Amino acid sequence: MILCIPNVLPAEDIGKLRGLLARAAFTEGAATAGWHARLVKRNEQADPADSLAREAGGMVLAALEANEVFRAAVLPRRLRAPLLSRTTPGRTYGTHVDDALMGGAAPSDPWGEAPLRADVAVTLFLSDPDTYDGGELMIETTAGEMAVRLGAGEAVAYPAGTLHRVAPVTRGERLVAATWAQSLVRDPAQREILFDLDAARRDVFEREGKSRTFDLLAKSRAALLRRWAET
Repeated sequence: MILCIPNVLPAEDIGKLRGLLARAAFTEGAATAGWHARLVKRNEQADPADSLAREAGGMVLAALEANEVFRAAVLPRRLRAPLLSRTTPGRTYGTHVDDALMGGAAPSDPWGEAPLRADVAVTLFLSDPDTYDGGELMIETTAGEMAVRLGAGEAVAYPAGTLHRVAPVTRGERLVAATWAQSLVRDPAQREILFDLDAARRDVFEREGKSRTFDLLAKSRAALLRRWAET
């Protein structure tokens, strides 16, 4: 499931986050890529040792954790410290797949986090789309490439095992935060079923309140979550 999530960050938080990144130190993004991805990674990332970058990353995590749609779709058990990326004209990130396991003792891991299984990748857009050209997130699907270019404060969540790339930026500056979630439910098809059931029970509740239909949907979702969840 590829899901676009609106209103993850309000306008005032976007302004504050941009201000932090404007003063943060940036380094070459290839330093935090795996041995194959670094061959095609041509962007910059906020230095994770920079206190301003850490504050910005904390804002991103707090916003995602507070978002009901994100929680329902991803069912996050753990979230990775975000990468705050800047892509300027002529720069790009070629086709790659994210590492299945992140953190631990890998040389490319600057955070020293415990290993995390990357089930879901998340990109939170921080630049207004009219301030830059190019920079689309291109996700490979069975129906072809899907181009994602969202407004500031909007996010896209998608399976971390997909091949994807960032199209070259031709004007302006593309700022995004990227993070990864280890989900309580490993299988993406099972997560989609649970998300649909959650949407259905909420829709029924809005129309009917706590009805018999709502109770049965809630019971079925709980039974499946109990069956599939890894704690």
